[in-house]
Amino acid sequence: MDPSAEMFLSELNAEHLKLHRAFEEAYWLFKMGDHDVKDAMNDAEKARDAFRTDARNLERVRAAISAATSPKEIERLRIWEDFFKLYQTPAELMPLKAKIGKLESDIGQKLATAKEGYIDPHTNAFVPASKVAMRMMMRTNHDEAVRKACFDAFEKMATLALEEYVAVVGLRNEFARALGFEDYYAYHVHMSEGMAKERIFKLFSEIYECTKYGLEHIRKLEAERMPGLRKPWNFNYMMAGSFTLEENPYYDFADALMRWGRSFAALGIDFRGGTLQLDLLQRDGKYNSGFCHYPDLVHFENGKRYPGAANFTCNVVYGQPGAGEQGHKTLFHEGGHAADRLASEQEETCLNSEWPPASIAWTETQSQFMETMFSSIEWRTRYAKNKEGLPYPLDLFERTVRKLRIVAPTSLYSIMFVSEFEKLVYETEDLDAEKVMRIAKDMRRKYMDHSEDSLFALSVPHIYSSEHSAYYHAYGLAFLAIEQWRDYFYEKYGHIVDNPSVGKEMREVWKLGSLKTFAEFVKLATGKELSADAYIKDATMDADAYLARGKERIARLASVPEWNGPVRLNAVIKMVHGKETVADTSASFEAMAEKYASWLNAQKRQV
Repeated sequence: MDPSAEMFLSELNAEHLKLHRAFEEAYWLFKMGDHDVKDAMNDAEKARDAFRTDARNLERVRAAISAATSPKEIERLRIWEDFFKLYQTPAELMPLKAKIGKLESDIGQKLATAKEGYIDPHTNAFVPASKVAMRMMMRTNHDEAVRKACFDAFEKMATLALEEYVAVVGLRNEFARALGFEDYYAYHVHMSEGMAKERIFKLFSEIYECTKYGLEHIRKLEAERMPGLRKPWNFNYMMAGSFTLEENPYYDFADALMRWGRSFAALGIDFRGGTLQLDLLQRDGKYNSGFCHYPDLVHFENGKRYPGAANFTCNVVYGQPGAGEQGHKTLFHEGGHAADRLASEQEETCLNSEWPPASIAWTETQSQFMETMFSSIEWRTRYAKNKEGLPYPLDLFERTVRKLRIVAPTSLYSIMFVSEFEKLVYETEDLDAEKVMRIAKDMRRKYMDHSEDSLFALSVPHIYSSEHSAYYHAYGLAFLAIEQWRDYFYEKYGHIVDNPSVGKEMREVWKLGSLKTFAEFVKLATGKELSADAYIKDATMDADAYLARGKERIARLASVPEWNGPVRLNAVIKMVHGKETVADTSASFEAMAEKYASWLNAQKRQV
């Protein structure tokens, strides 16, 4: 390679990495509750965005392409050309972008520091409780009055930043239209998926038409056997609350870390020498949703690969019924994100982050694939055991399926609901608070068919930040890809849990980073074009067929040896709580898991 081209590419990668790292480090501190870094985070974001949008960088790359002398040089430079083209923003729009960023950080701080809790219906006293805790209470608390009080608290908090939300939607649309897009939704879909929003919502419409009979079945169930079922504070409790309590002994969060490690090791997951930092417990001031970001990217210097790093988080309320299962899910979900990005072998750092050209839908496919594996009956009967060592009972699985299969056709509706809410918000002319609330209520009625209106859409944290707004559809696209990929693996190997062949195939696509689009990755991984067929087949399967399939998969896994070796994920892992390091893998994964479990139990005793 021409030394000048090599030097230029090294310069681009080094600058991109430096700016990315500065923003992500401040972002993590802010989201974990250190709001004093807000200005530093905003400044780092502006510096990163200035690099990505600088037309001079695009001009330099194009000049280098013209002077390039080898196919390899041209290939690498084209990646940067596409990257800078994606982010091109006229200089006159940068103040608008900065204004959006500041307003969003103000909203984030307002929401993070708001007093959370509900009014006790029996004493009229305010009870402090996080949104995470109240959400679980609506699922498990036996007192309907308390469940309704939690629902009312959510409805009140939903409008906390409503006026600011209306303002930021207007600013985002102004930004997108100045770049030639219909609205911000169209812009963001183009950025992250290279798709038109019409294609996404055509897929969702197809699913809705094939599955909306499920809402009628729920109405019939309420009329015949479960009065009050469609009240929003009753639905999850009446359908699944008792199962959540029954399942709770099998999902002690103190066991989660070891189960995650063993399961990932059996699958052959390799973090390629990366560093993981996990902050998993609820804490005042902490961001109220799980995520995985990368403070350091996989990068190369003089041909040598350097590993990346991942930070991921959730808000487990340790000891609360149902919280252990949620914590397990986070380890698998966010761990899937980290395994994907940290396995990249791409030289260009712009292909190794969570930001475009990364496909949100494809990165979510990796995380939700792992979460779906965790949720499978074959995983549960092998790994989920109570304190006496007894495995998750098949009888509980059968009773759960018999009762809950009725809602399976609507399993994607919580995603489609938020997606269409945002789509309509961005498309509505002369938007104001009343219109936003009307759209929120209409979409909740359409997809949930509850007997009471709800502003729940305004409690979804994604809508308040540019990078996560117009994003929820990616979860839906990911589920379509997951079912397609799972079908492929089951047909090829017969099982997924503890199958190193599955892990090996996943690692092969992870090596590519963000080199391809979502649709291209799906075709590469599954051998088929993306469609809703596999998802619809699964969602519309009746209880008898679903149970029979589950039992077949359990029987198939019985012939697969359990993982009994040491957990070696090729990673440096730190368990933290805010700025406190609780445990790490300096001795071994097993020692870390044991120390973290002891710390967790001490936390519960303090409460």
